[in-house]
Amino acid sequence: MKITKEKAAENRQVLVETASRLFREKGIDGVGVAEISKEAGLTHGALYAHFPSKDALAAEAMEFSNRAAFGKVTERPVSLPELIAYYLAPEQRDNLATGCPLAAAASELARQDASVGAGYTSGFKQMVGYIEKQLPPGPGQREKAQAIMAALIGGVSVSRNVYKSDPKLANEVLESVQNMLLELS
Repeated sequence: MKITKEKAAENRQVLVETASRLFREKGIDGVGVAEISKEAGLTHGALYAHFPSKDALAAEAMEFSNRAAFGKVTERPVSLPELIAYYLAPEQRDNLATGCPLAAAASELARQDASVGAGYTSGFKQMVGYIEKQLPPGPGQREKAQAIMAALIGGVSVSRNVYKSDPKLANEVLESVQNMLLELS
């Protein structure tokens, strides 16, 4: 039975959204195409009809995740201190599946195909540009924005990594990074 173009587009979107969530939650290498297909309510064949490889799906899922996350951050204008507080909140740390894709994939993408890394790079640059606009104009503005974004990603990543063994330290990391960044901004 042949499906309509609309249904095919819907299936593709479901696959991308499902993969986006699962990749953030479990890591790209931690989830297979069988699990993605099953969670999406589709078959392996449907997945491979839309994507030639898992890497191609991961690349599109990263781009989708970045667009969605950036949309959340920019849906209403926020100050840099508000962005820092939002990003470094325990709720962001504790919610891998819907949190920032940049923090979720921070150490994983070096082991992935360049096409997946390109989506990460694009998202990082987009957030740096957003932060840069929040800073006073002047020398070193872009470098400062890059350092702030790197500190945000690193703070959430470290907090996530120590949370299970030391929740108190995990919260201290978020608070320390937040305090340092607020002093700089």
